[in-house]
Amino acid sequence: QVQLVESGGGLVQAGGSLRLSCAASGLMFSNYDMGWFRQAPGKEREFVAAILWSGGRTYYADSVKGRFTISRDNAKNTVYLRMNSLKPEDTAVYYCAAGPFGAGPTRNAYNYWGQGTQVTVSS
Repeated sequence: QVQLVESGGGLVQAGGSLRLSCAASGLMFSNYDMGWFRQAPGKEREFVAAILWSGGRTYYADSVKGRFTISRDNAKNTVYLRMNSLKPEDTAVYYCAAGPFGAGPTRNAYNYWGQGTQVTVSS
């Protein structure tokens, strides 16, 4: 079955950096758009970043543009989220997701979800 396993979360001070990874198995990874979403306590899950199956196009939420970078390695079935200049408001559980061509930033278009990794940014 399809599995998406996130790693790399943790506690970091404001201004710091983290790199999240999401390892995929059970699917033809290079055929899927990949996305990162996050959910803070009491809030809805929101889009963070997405990358097309080819890696040729990326999307970012306005709140992370210029600070976060999404990338993928199709040979390793892995998608990454590099997060720089972290702010306390970035604190959330971060989820990776796999979706069909064109899923982009549309949360409901994604078919498969990981269990999430906690990111906590202290002020």
